[in-house]
Amino acid sequence: MAGCARKFSHLRKRVHRPRLFVSIARRRKRWFKFRKRKGTKWPRSNNKAVARGTKFKFSTSEKLHWPEQELAKKSVLNAEESLIIDSKRSISHLSPGILKDIFTTGTSSYNVLLQSKEEKKHHSQKQSSSCSKRWRKPSKPPGSARGRDLRKMKTAVPAAGSGPWCCLERQPAVFVTSSVSSPVKLTHDISVAGNSIVLPPKPKTKVKRRHFSTLPKPKLQPQPQLSRSFEKGDDFSGKKFCILTAIKPTNLEKEKLRFFKSEFAYNPQFEYANPSLPAVLARHSSASDRFLKQSINIMELTLQKYGSYEKFEQATGGSLLSKTRIWSHVRKYMMKEGCMGEIVVHLTEDLLSRASMTVVNGCPTLTINVSTAREHWLEGMLRHEIGTHYFRGINNLQQPWNSWTGRRKHELKPNNPTEEGLASIHSVLFRKDPFLWRAALLYYTVYRASQMSFCELFKDIGKFVKDPNTRWDYCVRAKRGWTDTSQPGCFSKDQVYLDGILQILRYRQTIDFHLLTTLGKVSYEDVDRLKGLAVTANLRIPHFLQDHERYMEHLEKIMQVNELTDRELRELIC
Repeated sequence: MAGCARKFSHLRKRVHRPRLFVSIARRRKRWFKFRKRKGTKWPRSNNKAVARGTKFKFSTSEKLHWPEQELAKKSVLNAEESLIIDSKRSISHLSPGILKDIFTTGTSSYNVLLQSKEEKKHHSQKQSSSCSKRWRKPSKPPGSARGRDLRKMKTAVPAAGSGPWCCLERQPAVFVTSSVSSPVKLTHDISVAGNSIVLPPKPKTKVKRRHFSTLPKPKLQPQPQLSRSFEKGDDFSGKKFCILTAIKPTNLEKEKLRFFKSEFAYNPQFEYANPSLPAVLARHSSASDRFLKQSINIMELTLQKYGSYEKFEQATGGSLLSKTRIWSHVRKYMMKEGCMGEIVVHLTEDLLSRASMTVVNGCPTLTINVSTAREHWLEGMLRHEIGTHYFRGINNLQQPWNSWTGRRKHELKPNNPTEEGLASIHSVLFRKDPFLWRAALLYYTVYRASQMSFCELFKDIGKFVKDPNTRWDYCVRAKRGWTDTSQPGCFSKDQVYLDGILQILRYRQTIDFHLLTTLGKVSYEDVDRLKGLAVTANLRIPHFLQDHERYMEHLEKIMQVNELTDRELRELIC
């Protein structure tokens, strides 16, 4: 039994001692996890003392100490302020990739680098001082881990422009000289390795208007500065006066609301920010009835086939396009014509016409009315504005008659009605049914406006157009420039569309359409006389004019669809 007692006693001791050891190990494990979360590293405990059951007391009430001053306010590296870098720095090389990454964003990135280095240095010093108070460790060789932690931080500065960058350590104070007038003074002990540098100035960012810059811009021949003579409708008088801007009413929406509330019985009273001169309005207040019969016949033919203008618009024009699809169509057309990036495109709903090509601050600007941009008509509008107005305007700048003085010297005739007539033909050129509806309705509306008030005109064109909003737009175009629309009066410029179309169709067999485009803003009557004086190099021709045979076939189709005959045109246009 005594032997058994000794045996059990021996087992009891063997079981009891490991349980005490496990308890201490768990306590140590929990304590090290807590210290790890706090971010403090402590030396390993003495295993022999643990084995003897020695209890260690650890304080968990230690407070964190933050820097007393804001490190973000450190000096940035520039050519006028000093570099604040600590002494005892070592020289080592950084890779060119690191240097490029630091200075591609300017000196602010370098400031962030300085701040992060200072914070790490300060934090390591706090840790070392805290550890030294509690644990007395024997000195370690310089190559130990603790020696690496206490090593001084390094700060990178650029060396020569093409050479590597260096870090600084253990050198006397010097001055960094550069090509700037005043040297950069280093206020602390510092050494700089490398040649002098000059920080490139930060590029100035400019707000740009919207271009189609997502695709590569084609290389273009240098062109002279655009002038106001590029604008369609300019009379080349040399005056910086745009009549189309002056005759746009400022209270248009207010008068429209009042007109519709009166059930179309109120004559709008328009107001203008810069009223046109009476002499200028007088030149555009005389309406013609020369092609009145043809305009009515064209509209009646259209209504006979489609029943109404609204059905004609839906069948031939298609659905209205969103802004995204408009951008897509315009981009594709510009790529086709090779003019990507040359024109600023602006989408708006505040436009009396469907689109306009003007010059804004010397830059060609295409403004598109979103409310009238239809799927099958948009490319025709682009042929009208870009393929005709823009290309003829660009070509005109290369010619000797690109100014009012040059036009007088060569005795050029007005560019209208040729300009708008040619553009209107290109609008319907490839349509399935190229009815000249819009040109005919504008011609008719202007003529009636010269004899009627606004209300009477609105009711009169109701036999061709039922939609009140569409009728309002046509009536405003015919009455713009006038203040009291209860009186007969018109703005006759809109008659040039049909006038120019019929004149060009009359002489389509003898007109050189390539020259008519390359000579610039000239009348078809001056082409033969000017072709010997014109500049022929580096001129632009739209893609649809490159196949002359196909182009002439579509002109014949326009004649047939609108029931125009050569005999009729010869009688009207001598």
